[in-house]
Parts: sequence; C-alpha cells; structure tokens
Amino acid sequence: VLPSRTRGAISYDSSDQTALYIRMLGDVRVRSQVGFEPEGRDSYPYLCIDFRTLHCDSAGPVSGRRLRRLLSFQRYLHSSRLLRGTPHLNPLHILDEDYTGQAKCMLEKVGMWNFDIFLFDRLTNGNSLVTLTFHLLNQYGLLELFQLDMMKLWRFLVMVQEDYHSLNPYHNAVHAADVTQAMYCYMREPKLAKSLTSCDLLLGLLAAATHDLDHPGVNQPFLIKTNHYLAKLYRNSSVLENHHWRSAVGLLRETGLFSHLPAEDGLQMERQLGSLILATDISRQNEYLGKFRTHLDQDDLCLSSAAHRHFILQMALKCADICNPCRPWELSKQWSEKVTEEFFHQGDIEKKHKLEVSPLCDSQSNSMENIQIGFMTYVVEPLFAEWGRFSDTRLSQTMLGHLGLNKASWGGLLQQEQGSSTEDLETVYKCVSVCFVCPCCHFELNHFGSAICLQSTDAKEPLAASELSPTVEV
Repeated sequence: VLPSRTRGAISYDSSDQTALYIRMLGDVRVRSQVGFEPEGRDSYPYLCIDFRTLHCDSAGPVSGRRLRRLLSFQRYLHSSRLLRGTPHLNPLHILDEDYTGQAKCMLEKVGMWNFDIFLFDRLTNGNSLVTLTFHLLNQYGLLELFQLDMMKLWRFLVMVQEDYHSLNPYHNAVHAADVTQAMYCYMREPKLAKSLTSCDLLLGLLAAATHDLDHPGVNQPFLIKTNHYLAKLYRNSSVLENHHWRSAVGLLRETGLFSHLPAEDGLQMERQLGSLILATDISRQNEYLGKFRTHLDQDDLCLSSAAHRHFILQMALKCADICNPCRPWELSKQWSEKVTEEFFHQGDIEKKHKLEVSPLCDSQSNSMENIQIGFMTYVVEPLFAEWGRFSDTRLSQTMLGHLGLNKASWGGLLQQEQGSSTEDLETVYKCVSVCFVCPCCHFELNHFGSAICLQSTDAKEPLAASELSPTVEV
C-alpha cells in the first residue's frame, strides 16, 4: 500500500511509483511495499534531513550506487544487510535522536571558526556536506528567494556528496563541507555581509560545496604525465578545476535545480559558478594574489560593483580552500595528516608504475613537517596577509594567530625529528625553503604545496578562455 497522496511541505513526482516520500515535519511513518529495482539516478527516492522514521519491506535487487543514495542518513545502519540480500527482521529503522540533537546543536554554532567538521561528520553519519549546505541555504532563505524545489535541492546535494570519493584521505566530502563552513564565515564578515546579494550567497555556497567534485585524489601533473583523458580534454589547463566545474553543472542540469529559471539566467549562474571554482587553481595563485594586492594598494575595490563582489568571492573561496593551517591546532593537524597521506599515496602509485615521483609526494625524502612549513610560508601566509588587509576583523586576526602558532608547532616537531634543538625556528624555516622551492624559481604550486617545475612540464597549448573557462573581468 502506497502512502497517502496528501503530503505536507514537500513537492513530489507522482509519476515515480518507486519513490518513498518523507514528510519534512512531524512524527510520521511512511510505508511502501514497492520494490527497489536498479535504475538511473534520475528517479531515485527523495530523502529529507528531518525525517524520523523510514519503513521499507522490500528485499528486491538494489544497485550499490543507488543504495547509497536511497539510504543517505541510514546507510551505515543496514546497508550491508541489503547488499547481502538479508531480509529485515524489523522493518522500522529509527535515526538516533541523540545524534540528530547534537548535530542540530552544532549547527547553531556553524559560524564559529573552531567548528569541528570531523565531529559534525560523525554526528551526521557521514552526511556533513549535505546537512551543512542545506542548513546554510535554508538559513539565508535562499530556497524561498530563488523558489528552489526542496526535493530537487536535496537530491542535488546528495548526489554532490556521493560524487566525492570517500576513499580519498583529503579531497573528499568532509573537505568540501569544511570549505563550505569557512566560506560561510567569510561571507558573514561585515564588508561582505552588507554587500553580497542573494545571488552571491547562493553561488558562494554552491561553489564551496562543489569546488573539488569528483576529485581523483591525484594532482594535475600526475594526470598530464599519465595521459589521462581529463588532461587531454582540457588540454592540460586547470584540468581538475574544469572537471569539478563541469561535474557540478552536470548535476545541476540532471536534477533540474535551476530549470525553473529563465534559460539565460541559468547559464549565467553556471558560468559564474565556474569562474569561482576555477579560481581555486593554485597554479594561478600569483595571478589572483597580485590582482588582489593591486586593488588593496590602490584602494579601488567597490563592492557595489558586481564584478568586484565576484572577485572578492573568488578570493574568499581561495582562502576557504586552503584555510586548514589557520584552524586551531587540533583540527589543522588532522588535515595536515590527511593531505600528506594523499600525497604519499600518489607517490607510491608513481613508484609502482616507474614514473617520476612528483615533488613532495615521496615519503622517503619528505616529511609532513617540512611540507606544512613550506606550504604555510609560500602559499598560505601571503594570501591571508592580504585578506587581513581587506577584512581587518577579529576573525582575520584569529586566523593569522592560529597560522603563526601552527607553523611554530610544525617547526618544533621538525626540530625534534632532525635532533637539532639548538637551531632556532628561523634556521629551520630556511632549511625547509631550500627543500620546498626549486632553485630555478620556476615552480607552480599545485594543491597544497605539491609543486611542478614549468621547465619540465610537457603541456599542450591550453584552450582559449572563450572556449573553455568562464571569466569575470575585474
């Protein structure tokens, strides 16, 4: 027996006879005897963040990919039994009220810089990106302002979360959630809060959530030297960032999230989303940093200008993407461990296939300490110093304070590792700089300190900007 067709506060596709419909509010049990047949993801059941109970009597065949989307919050409770074809002894599965209560309590402090995304991810059973992004969009009232269909939005966010590779130590959905939370903190800063439009807010949050979508866990030089199809497709130009953007656009179109908007408005949103995501290409760091510094020196940023607001959103997203060293030590250290693990995993793959090991990816010649000190010195500090000039607030001071303390902590650990307690930290930092910067000074920095020498990069002619990359001139 299908549930009643009278459903409150949701939209639904009445033609989808396999769907489970969950009320957004209230204590309600939704029952369905419909079997789950493998099918395209354009018709998987809709799930909602505030559901209390979910009943499913089906033991029909379920594809692994669709199962993860179907279960969402409950996938850890009974997914293994479904995959094994084991029937449910108790068809009623209840989400742990203690966990939902704690997660909601954390969301009340989502604007705090010490927000623990790792704890939040555990409290939401691995659904931090969906939960956080949905909450922020709803908190800003963007669903009503843009008349976004709640079910389409939820479906889009679930698909985004799933298209991050959970096996990546660093570039996974938790990183995307962390960047989204940081982006929210920046958009709340006084200069931005009084200037950003609702469209800016929507694009900023969506760009943060999708900025590393479908990241393969290796960097651009690896894709180029292995002749990966993505490198060929984008002609070695911002390969990963173009892929993240195009993947995000694909999900937007598949879910029809913006289908109710005029066609030109939808295309403009996609282009601006791409412009934000492409700005996270760390190989263009000096380009964006130089432009930012020039604007600040000339004091000509005018946030009433749409182009200038977009540029500041680009810089905010760049800061959010690499803000880990500016978090409290207990959070920052975890991110450092994860990104180093991902680097070294790439190095192991390169060794296995007898490829030249990428800089900073060789666990035998690099350490987490020198990687982090180099990254902080040559990438993070210059960017956040300029951001502090633009937004001289308590948050900026807090971030720079954590950055200095964390760098000193890594320096102390490096001293212990090298057994050189007599050397001061400045001497240690200078030693790291020799390891981190190519003597020819022709390095471009890839994601999180992974550097490639331009003189040895066999890159084809990149696509013209008009062919490939959305641009917003400032």
